[in-house]
Amino acid sequence: MRWHELTVNTTEEAIEMITNFIHELGAGGVSIEESGTLNKERDTSYGQLYDKPFNDIPEGRAVIKGYFATDFKMDEILGTLTERVDELADFDIDTGAPTYEVREVDDEDWADSWKQYFKPIKITDRMTIKPTWEQYEASPGEIILELDPGMAFGTGTHATTSLCLKALEQVLKGGEDVIDVGTGSGVLSIAAVKLGARQVLAVDLDPVAVTIAGENTAQNQLEAQITTKVSDLLGVLKENEAGAELNVKLPVQVVVANILAEIILLFTHDVYQVLEQGGRYITSGIIISKEQQVVDGLVAAGFEIEDKMVDGDWVAIIAIKR
Repeated sequence: MRWHELTVNTTEEAIEMITNFIHELGAGGVSIEESGTLNKERDTSYGQLYDKPFNDIPEGRAVIKGYFATDFKMDEILGTLTERVDELADFDIDTGAPTYEVREVDDEDWADSWKQYFKPIKITDRMTIKPTWEQYEASPGEIILELDPGMAFGTGTHATTSLCLKALEQVLKGGEDVIDVGTGSGVLSIAAVKLGARQVLAVDLDPVAVTIAGENTAQNQLEAQITTKVSDLLGVLKENEAGAELNVKLPVQVVVANILAEIILLFTHDVYQVLEQGGRYITSGIIISKEQQVVDGLVAAGFEIEDKMVDGDWVAIIAIKR
């Protein structure tokens, strides 16, 4: 089968927004490649040696590729995408004068090729993300997160996700009810339960994400503890008022959201409503230049900043409801 491959050369800062645009335009899959320079901190827990750069992408840049069936009109797709990317400047997101390219490829060129690069990776001393197709022998007490993100979602190793995983490990003590907003592959929900959460409600506005999260939940045999739903936090509040069964009891003890800063600020007050007094709000997806803006929004909503974690250009914030 032939596909249209749409390539966008942009900045790492713009990855999540542009990737979302490409999904919304109907892509059958998306791949992301970031800078492979040696200046980046790299995992060496398995004795890896990085004597050569992985690629020649400049520091801070990224290449995003979206794959569209041949019946898509790529002139229209490209026109819509460039307009939406140009609008990101209104949100102070630096897209770095992006360039675009469209070509035709065979499906064997991309459908499974990314899997060879996704290997088990230790996120913390306790947690390891393992692709479902890889063999791996866990150490005693090691928490294994089985993951098959498909082409549509990340492998869970991006800085924003790993920061959330580390924050969950720090916050969860056992028995909590958790809401995972913008669940994506479901990796944060899976980690929450394996770290001791009682129940998790995983919500996303993307039906594909909810499907993938459900499949990964089943792969980890956690269907009884994780509920996946097409919704957002406001929808959850309305469903709760209507008496819907959510499998978490509001107010919950923890909310986690790995979403862009601009989106985080849109539902800060909703998070405050669903959290109990003393509950924690873990949020990431925040480029460091937006940190103060998010902090100000959280404080204005009534939160107190408890802790921050930084990885490169990204920051995660743990806030507490007082």
